[in-house]
Amino acid sequence: MKHLLRCGAALLALAALTPAHAFNLGDLQNQLGGVLAPQGGSAPGPASASQGSSGTTAAVAALSDSEVSQGLKSALGRGADIAVQELGRENGFYGSSKWRIPLPPAIAKAENLMRMAGLGQQADNLDLAINRAAEAAVPEAKDLLIAAVRDMTLQDAKGILTGGNEAATAYFRRKTEAPLTRKFLPIVARATDKVGLAQTYNRFAGEAAQFGLVQQDQASIQQYVTQQALDRLYQAIGEQERAIRADPVGTGSRLLSKVFGAALGH
Repeated sequence: MKHLLRCGAALLALAALTPAHAFNLGDLQNQLGGVLAPQGGSAPGPASASQGSSGTTAAVAALSDSEVSQGLKSALGRGADIAVQELGRENGFYGSSKWRIPLPPAIAKAENLMRMAGLGQQADNLDLAINRAAEAAVPEAKDLLIAAVRDMTLQDAKGILTGGNEAATAYFRRKTEAPLTRKFLPIVARATDKVGLAQTYNRFAGEAAQFGLVQQDQASIQQYVTQQALDRLYQAIGEQERAIRADPVGTGSRLLSKVFGAALGH
């Protein structure tokens, strides 16, 4: 895929530098030839969940259903709220070296060539637009995240409590990713549609994705930014979850201290 994206980047740069020339998929296939051959290797599988000790199991079993349910709901609500506040504000993405969304790989690989041709401002405009779009979209996640917490069952809560450092984050993703994608897309579109380079990218990437030159989740600026924003949102929630699990006493909540302390075997 890295080879394919490099080729896609070169073609995007060519399109930006010579807009009068049409994008020709037939020529593209002829030029790339062997590069389109299947690439070896496979993605690593997920890490196995850690197994709790018998002491931990006994401590968790001693908790009442109410303690487990309310403790998990409190923890998830806290983590989601902090994550939304951190990202869903001006410069939550753009002003953060940690959360800033980079240009799509196809554009990033062509960025130096664009700057040499005097098109650097277009890249800068898109960089700002995609991050401002994410900042505008994230606050829309709050209601759905709250609903996911409210609708959590006791079985969900027990599974999250004993399910490892990112079990709550996985729960949020499972419950909210599809509806949040639908919510984010039009917000991102409004923020990026007026940027000329975004339109050029969408025209190129939509066609190139059909031939495997661009990954499907990068087939448009809207898809790319939406997925990047969601990934960062869940990552931020995951950091809050890990912090609570590592130091439940530090939350200042007796309930969280008791519930997550039991999960730690304390």
